[in-house]
Amino acid sequence: MPWIQRKIRLKPLPRGFHLITREVLGALPEIREMRVGVLHVFIRHTSASLTVNENADPTVRTDFESHFNAMVPEEAPYYRHTYEGPDDMPAHLKASLLGHSVQLPVGEGRLLTGTWQGIYLCEHRDAASGRELVLTLWGE
Repeated sequence: MPWIQRKIRLKPLPRGFHLITREVLGALPEIREMRVGVLHVFIRHTSASLTVNENADPTVRTDFESHFNAMVPEEAPYYRHTYEGPDDMPAHLKASLLGHSVQLPVGEGRLLTGTWQGIYLCEHRDAASGRELVLTLWGE
């Protein structure tokens, strides 16, 4: 199977940690035909991030948000990048901590994630206008 690359735009989501596994898989029906491969998911923004974690209990996502807000507070007196609002610099820091991409194994026509794993969009801004992802799938 040749390389497949698609860009998708996610609807605007509120600040927090959101499961997006269905949206990603919905954009790549070719996964169902793959025996072995890799999916790379990249976010084209500097104030949001991606991670893989718990996909069943929504309190995990709430705890992620609470922890990151405590770890990277808004309006820290040492921030210089403040002209886009008090959530902007913390959003850049959170995105750097979590990362801009995830890479997942594909096999037997599906993602080979664990039973309780899903892909999160980590939205770190209060009012983002939607996010764009680049999905790259390769394998056979």
